[in-house]
Amino acid sequence: MSLENTLEIIPFTTDLKDHIKILNFEWLIKYFKVEPKDQLVLSNPQGEIIDKGGFIFYARYNGEIIGTVSLLKIDDSTFELSKMAVTSKIQGLGIGKKLIDHCLSFAKENKIEKLILYSNRKLLTALHLYRKFGFEEIELETGNYERADIKMERIIV
Repeated sequence: MSLENTLEIIPFTTDLKDHIKILNFEWLIKYFKVEPKDQLVLSNPQGEIIDKGGFIFYARYNGEIIGTVSLLKIDDSTFELSKMAVTSKIQGLGIGKKLIDHCLSFAKENKIEKLILYSNRKLLTALHLYRKFGFEEIELETGNYERADIKMERIIV
């Protein structure tokens, strides 16, 4: 199965707003739980991400939204790579890789200097992917997400 010709990375539009919640709830419920912060952000992506200077992208394959990733604005030069999810029915085809690749290109084009992310050490596939893209572990502060036990960053050059 080749994704090359039919996979598109598209920006957020209000008619797609529910997909970020659907896709993220799928993996959150499977591995952890939906935290209050997740509920807030995923139920109102326009207000909590877009209106605060962030960005949401979707992976569309054969007309269906199958993945998502967000860049949450921390300040003018730093964004958090967040809310990344690919539906379980089509994992393992490199969609996460394409989403991260898109975010790195977008960051370079928009003069974003640093991307950070929070994850959990039991998500081995995700951590392997982040490291492959040059994310390195840094000190984790407390209070962001209960499930976060690792923080990583990638300097954009």
